Amino acid sequence: MSDWSDLQQDLLVLIVRRINLIEDFLNFGIVCKSWRSVVTKENFNSNLCRVPWLMLAEEEDDKTCRKFFSLYNGLILKKRIPKASGKRCMESLGWLITVGKDEGEISLLHPFSGVQIQLPHQITTDHYEFNQTPVPWTFVQKAILSANPSHTSDYVLMIIEGHYQFLSFWRPGDFLWTRIKKPVYFLHNSDVVYFKGHFYAVSYSGCVQVCDVVDSEPTKSLTVAQLPSCIDGKYYILESLGSLFVVSQNGVDIRYVKDDRERVPPYEDEEEEEEKMYMYKTRNFQVFQIDLDACKTTPTRDLGDQAFFLGANASLSVQASQFPGIKPNHIYFTDNCLGAYLHFEEGGGFDMGVFNLVDGSIQSHYDGVSLSRVCPPIWVTPNPC
Repeated sequence: MSDWSDLQQDLLVLIVRRINLIEDFLNFGIVCKSWRSVVTKENFNSNLCRVPWLMLAEEEDDKTCRKFFSLYNGLILKKRIPKASGKRCMESLGWLITVGKDEGEISLLHPFSGVQIQLPHQITTDHYEFNQTPVPWTFVQKAILSANPSHTSDYVLMIIEGHYQFLSFWRPGDFLWTRIKKPVYFLHNSDVVYFKGHFYAVSYSGCVQVCDVVDSEPTKSLTVAQLPSCIDGKYYILESLGSLFVVSQNGVDIRYVKDDRERVPPYEDEEEEEEKMYMYKTRNFQVFQIDLDACKTTPTRDLGDQAFFLGANASLSVQASQFPGIKPNHIYFTDNCLGAYLHFEEGGGFDMGVFNLVDGSIQSHYDGVSLSRVCPPIWVTPNPC
């Protein structure tokens, strides 16, 4: 049998470009010197869909590094990311959107290449003095890229910002944020997605609006669908198999319980003799498919072979059968309930799991404990370039 190290260079390139798991891509390069020579960012097919890694919370004893948990093989990768130290992080297309804890500065940061793009400060948003949050690192609640900055300079970054959770966007070269005007009946935004050349946002009242930032009126929005209000939770919006979906997450508001033996620790009220305990925990999810042509919403509990990943990341759908260990018709979620976990000294990271749309059960996807008030665990799509 021929030596594997003697395979022709062209054949090795063809093989490595068909690898869609970054774990396998990196392992390909440790076989031998000739195989390592083709493990380059040019040969990494970043257009392939990938299952996210779970970026764990910052650890006190090493704040310059972050750990990534792979659902595929259960392994943990440690990566030095000093520019993310002490910052709140969100994710889109493999990029982190970071917000400084003290000064509130905003940046795009690639966690694996280290490339950083400085963005306008939050004080450049419209009427900042009336919309600022109690602490600067909570000012940005979600951030979505229209395209990958690693591949093009023609992209838009849309954020949900401030106390009133407005939509604002930025393009490369802009010196400030541009706000999207919303109808008076459109309440605070819960999530946003880039879909077929437009940004679609969903509010806590279940209203779906579309924004065309390349239009002659880039700050204008139009309502396209209406869902029931999400009273004790939040909405997510995402694309899956060419269609638009909205997911409601229920049960994440703080509530008082008399006997909480679940995961959230007790909170003591000094004004009461009796110790009170508060908790928040996801109870269930509901999924709706949006028909944009008919402006209708249809509830569904069948995602087929798809799995959804929700949290402080850009909401994502992947084909489960392509990735070992990923369950179809399940929702993988992280603790994204900022308004709830800030009430706890340990912060967020308790309310994570995998929701089964068939029977409504919730199982864990990470058995460890990873908590933070500033940046609990989030999903990050691995991309080395």
